[in-house]
Amino acid sequence: MDLPAQLLTRVTEMGFKDPTPIQAHAIPHALQGKDVLGLAQTGTGKTAAFGIPLVAQMLEYGQKPAAKTVRGLILAPTRELANQIAETLKGLTDGTPLKTGLVVGGVSINPQIARIARGTDILVATPGRLLDILDRRALDLGSCDFLVLDEADQMLDLGFIHALRKIAALLPEERQTMLFSATMPKQMNEIANAYLKSPVRVEVTPPGKPAAKVTQSVHFIAKAEKLKLLKEQLATHEGERTLVFGRTKHGMEKLMKVLEKSGFKAAAIHGNKSQGQRERALRAFKSGEITVLVATDVAARGLDIPDVKYVYNYELPNVPDAYVHRIGRTARAGKDGQAVAFCAPDEIGDLKAIQKTMGITIPVASGRAWEELPDPASKPARGGGRGRPGGSGGGRGKSAGKPGGGRRRFGGGGKSEAQGGGEARSAGGGASRQRRKS
Repeated sequence: MDLPAQLLTRVTEMGFKDPTPIQAHAIPHALQGKDVLGLAQTGTGKTAAFGIPLVAQMLEYGQKPAAKTVRGLILAPTRELANQIAETLKGLTDGTPLKTGLVVGGVSINPQIARIARGTDILVATPGRLLDILDRRALDLGSCDFLVLDEADQMLDLGFIHALRKIAALLPEERQTMLFSATMPKQMNEIANAYLKSPVRVEVTPPGKPAAKVTQSVHFIAKAEKLKLLKEQLATHEGERTLVFGRTKHGMEKLMKVLEKSGFKAAAIHGNKSQGQRERALRAFKSGEITVLVATDVAARGLDIPDVKYVYNYELPNVPDAYVHRIGRTARAGKDGQAVAFCAPDEIGDLKAIQKTMGITIPVASGRAWEELPDPASKPARGGGRGRPGGSGGGRGKSAGKPGGGRRRFGGGGKSEAQGGGEARSAGGGASRQRRKS
């Protein structure tokens, strides 16, 4: 790829040998200064796909950035992903004059302001914290030559669209922009048209497809029985690195404490944890000090944790793409992994949506698929003649054959956490709160 010798040395020392498909297709175009729209699932090497050409071009500058300025800006939806991107970039720039900065929520803003005051070559940021810094006039984006939006679809899910518009308005018109996303919803097309100029579109993996070596299965089970089954499953592979995903912060914290009391080495990561707590939990998980990490979807993207053997969907997500990202935490770098889903009666709609998005039927490990049956409490319609299909008897009464008039075979015991008290949010419902935390 005709990389600078200094960068090629760093790439080799970091263990990169052959480029992944997204890297092979995106890097040559990016090195030419073209705008790039990259579509690839999580775990395919997107960070290096934009990081390598970014560093290669900046090595040609030959002078330091001015105070309170930045030359390249990378926006990421979560603190964890921003941290990981910064780590990769620091590896690529080690031994070079380039400086990489990081600004994320959850920690004091003043040290971050002090660090970027001296000028930064590449700044990795979450949108919320970056706006806080811009509001304090501690940073000038007027000389920024590069903009990267990573996991852009998740930024939309978390409600960052207004923050992105404010930030983009402060950037110069003449710049190189790269946008990377796992999916391409309608609103993403609007962003791409607004932010990118004649972009090269690079799509290496169809949306909704998991890594090839993930073995999937589903257990149809009553909600009240999930905890018992999870503990039984965890006991069969104790010591293996395992991720357990659920919907709510409160629910996953409670689950982690129950698993701890049951003797499992567990920790939790979710939006109510401070940045320090989240980083300590991740370090312990990576080192093997804990083997079970209980998480909400804050950990579903961007976390490159080696050797995660099992991913459990304790609660199915109500956004199908989130399932793909969750199970993308395993079977990374060519290894195999297991993705196990628990499906309660009130989650059957979520499961159907997931299977439709992925174009597969997930193999059943236990239980029988929940079915819709006529509600015995509904009275048959009066009158002669034939009943409609699905009705209880003669006549053409409305309730007898109306779709959705039945009930599920198994009750499942009350509301799910996502529906009941808890702290659940829809994909866009908690946007402002998510944005402030970022």
